[in-house]
Amino acid sequence: MAAFISVPLKKSSEVDLVKPLSKFVTASYPAGDEQSEYLRAVEELNKLRKSALGRPLDKHESSLEILLRYYDQLCSIEPKFPFSENQLCLTFTWKDAFDKGSLFGGSVKLSLASLGYEKTCVLFNCAALASQIATEQNIDNDECLKAAAKYYQLASGAFSHIKDTVLSALSREPTMDICPETVGTLSTIMLAQAQEVFFLKATSDRMKDAVIAKLANQAADFYGEAFKQCQYKDNLPKEVLPVLAAKHCIMQAHAELHQSILAKQKKRFGEEIARLQHAAELVKTVASRYDEYVSVKDLSDKINRALTAAKKDNDFIYHDRVPEVKDLEHIGKAALVKATAITPPLSQKYTDLFEKMVPMAVQQSMGIYGQRKADAVNRLVGTMREATNLCNGVLASLNLPAALEDLSGDSIPQSIAEKSRSIVQQGGLQNIEKLIRDLPELLTRNREILDESLKMLDDEETTDNELRSKFNQRWNRTPSGDLYKPLRAEGTNFRNVLDKAVQADQVVRDRYNAQCDMIALLCKPENELNAAIPSANPTRTLQGSEVVNVLRSLLAQLDEVKKERETLEGEIKAVTFDMSTTFLKALAQDGAINEEQLSLSQLDQSYGSYNQKVSASLSKQEELLGQVQTAHQEFSSLKQSNNEANQREEVLKKLASAHDSYVEICNNLREGTKFYNDLTEILLKFQNKCSDIVFARKTERDELLKELQQSIAREPSAPNFNVPAYQSTPAAPAPAPGPTPAPRTVFVRNHKLITAKSTFDVSSP
Repeated sequence: MAAFISVPLKKSSEVDLVKPLSKFVTASYPAGDEQSEYLRAVEELNKLRKSALGRPLDKHESSLEILLRYYDQLCSIEPKFPFSENQLCLTFTWKDAFDKGSLFGGSVKLSLASLGYEKTCVLFNCAALASQIATEQNIDNDECLKAAAKYYQLASGAFSHIKDTVLSALSREPTMDICPETVGTLSTIMLAQAQEVFFLKATSDRMKDAVIAKLANQAADFYGEAFKQCQYKDNLPKEVLPVLAAKHCIMQAHAELHQSILAKQKKRFGEEIARLQHAAELVKTVASRYDEYVSVKDLSDKINRALTAAKKDNDFIYHDRVPEVKDLEHIGKAALVKATAITPPLSQKYTDLFEKMVPMAVQQSMGIYGQRKADAVNRLVGTMREATNLCNGVLASLNLPAALEDLSGDSIPQSIAEKSRSIVQQGGLQNIEKLIRDLPELLTRNREILDESLKMLDDEETTDNELRSKFNQRWNRTPSGDLYKPLRAEGTNFRNVLDKAVQADQVVRDRYNAQCDMIALLCKPENELNAAIPSANPTRTLQGSEVVNVLRSLLAQLDEVKKERETLEGEIKAVTFDMSTTFLKALAQDGAINEEQLSLSQLDQSYGSYNQKVSASLSKQEELLGQVQTAHQEFSSLKQSNNEANQREEVLKKLASAHDSYVEICNNLREGTKFYNDLTEILLKFQNKCSDIVFARKTERDELLKELQQSIAREPSAPNFNVPAYQSTPAAPAPAPGPTPAPRTVFVRNHKLITAKSTFDVSSP
């Protein structure tokens, strides 16, 4: 029986998954049970990788199970973490499975910051180990034959999956072992071997010769296809091509042998002899060309015995004409195998370590939805606050309600006294000045963080450009300038935000400077404040007039509108809805998330009624203010008009306006302080992102430099040149070359040949 081919495993360098993944988890999830669970999962993932790739694996199903579990986990985390060169950057290094390296240069390897690359290489190892386990099976055992067929089909499916996905998974040319042409060939080889296993089982079960012939002919067809694909591949070991050629002939010979038995049963004795002669020629070809790889002695003897007997009977008894091989009816084919579809999870014991973590598509949609929600809330709240400020401004310009409280003309109106006490309780001028002093420090801190972050990118990009100029095309990694474009765009956005914040800060300072004197007056004790307000002739005659009562009623209604807005603002801010469930459902059903449509629909549902309430509040205020202005005109005409009264009213208006400005300035400064502190956290995350990618690029740079140095060391220092005859000394005659050593072999019962394991295993199970 001919040998079976198995594939060697790829070897990977150690990678620390804990540090970068833990940093992402702590940055993305608040401290608590959820974060702790994900951090433990990261530790388990790192252990799983070490178990799958950090040690030699036995050719056993339990080892394959570990590899499959790690592959399934990679498929699970891929959509949940932002793996890329400019975000969560993890560099994976793998060696070519078939490259044995050289004395100085080492073996060919490739380092990529791509989880798709890691997945591809792990799946390659799953296929390789499955082929090795299949090859180790005892073909004399029925259950072992079934296992071998299963593992060969799994290997074929895995190699086929790599063929279809490798170019899209990698950002550059792959190593030769995982290029589409190589894995496509390996897939065909595995499928051929699976078909051969079915042939062996059919033979063992003594099935009908017609069935066995079709199975063998299909296996021959698969081997022939694999041989064609393999002819121009220099990267595969030299023994693969002759083994495939031999297998193609052997399986054809088996097909002809069993078809000859069928011909004999149908008394087509000439066809029987023709098929046996063709089978004998096929095994003779194998014996003459590929004897060092496979043994066909038993098969050859069996065919020759049958041929001798058939010829003898035909010569003495039947005298049937022996047709030409080309005139024989084609033997049918029966494919009982197909490549196993690679649909995770592949492991029977798989449990997702990050089951509760939502995919990045959902996280990103949640982030955009959160911004849309914040915009909707800010728009509603901002509209109400603007309306309240407008109301306060109109009332202050009319000196209301102070004008109604100041009918005596010589005491502090109650509303002004309350405004004075409110400012003093909030800290007065000192509070504002402290907040104003803090803003430049917060701004400077944020600018420094941003500048340091961008400087890291600048320095690394400069180094990358210098090395690219030095090594030209050999420096075949993504240019830093291209890689950093998203980060630089983000940095530019942060700088624009800071510039706008500086302008807004200046507006607040200007407003404070304009109101500073009146705010300071409101901070004085009551007697000093009263003395600073001009007195006027009494207007007690208006005390019980109807217009005063109307104005007081209208002002009370406006106060009620303001209180309703405060309640409404609290309700709007308290609205919550978990969109993650909606996004997850959409992702599961459609494979994508239409975030805009889903978000706008939910926001309209959540805030539609509040939009109506805010509009109604604005309309009510507009109506009340119109009535206030009409009533105030009548009130003003009834008041005694003189210079003292006008001066007093002007001061009271300014004091009321100063109070409103104080409240607004304090709110603006507190919001500004919060903005800068929040921005600091965001910029620190941006700095960490820049630091991580720069570190990963430096690691990749060092690895590439090492490879280039090894490559340069392997190159000849100078072209070949002729040495003068007088400088050369006669060399001692070389000993006669010995015979080329045959592959080390081990024989088992029934004289089935096992070619000893090498880097690319060609053996009998």
